[in-house]
Amino acid sequence: MGFSFIAEALFQNYLPASPWRLFTENTLTAVIPVLVQRNRATFFSMLRLWFVVLIANLVGAHIIAWVLGNTPVFDHELKDVMQQLAVQAADVTFGTAILRGIFAGWLIAMVVWMLAASDSAKVSIIVILTYIVGLAGLTHVIAGSVEVLFPVMTGVQPWLSYFTGYLIPALIGNIIGGVALVSALNHAQVISGSPAKTSRR
Repeated sequence: MGFSFIAEALFQNYLPASPWRLFTENTLTAVIPVLVQRNRATFFSMLRLWFVVLIANLVGAHIIAWVLGNTPVFDHELKDVMQQLAVQAADVTFGTAILRGIFAGWLIAMVVWMLAASDSAKVSIIVILTYIVGLAGLTHVIAGSVEVLFPVMTGVQPWLSYFTGYLIPALIGNIIGGVALVSALNHAQVISGSPAKTSRR
């Protein structure tokens, strides 16, 4: 996910100053067995998957943010652009981060759902919908962490600002949005395939 931040900085630095310049998420499908089976074992299995994926991705985000900010892998000009993008992404209130996180959760859940139903155009689905997340400035706990961690790793902003100002509200919003959409879609499929519905046809 760190390459989305790198790509955004490259676009901003090298493309013309136009309005149009500007995926590791598979945790939401685990909600479906919980909705179907509704038992404690399945619920805790889902939580375990969420925890492992979240921690692994955050570790990767920290490493990438540190490398981008503290090694000569990119020149100073591009790092300045990254700094500007990162500060803008982090400039959000707790409540706004939750609301934007809900919308990001919806979009990422839609990516997962559409990928499961698509035999082709998988790359297009991922690119288009995740691009909207970045274009709209929505908060995603993984996709946005590399960006918001960059000024932390370069000493511009404190650690607390990342945890309380971005990580926690984005996580809350993503869970609400993602689970809500998956639940709604799963419920719609169950209703459409129910015996009462089938018998009317």
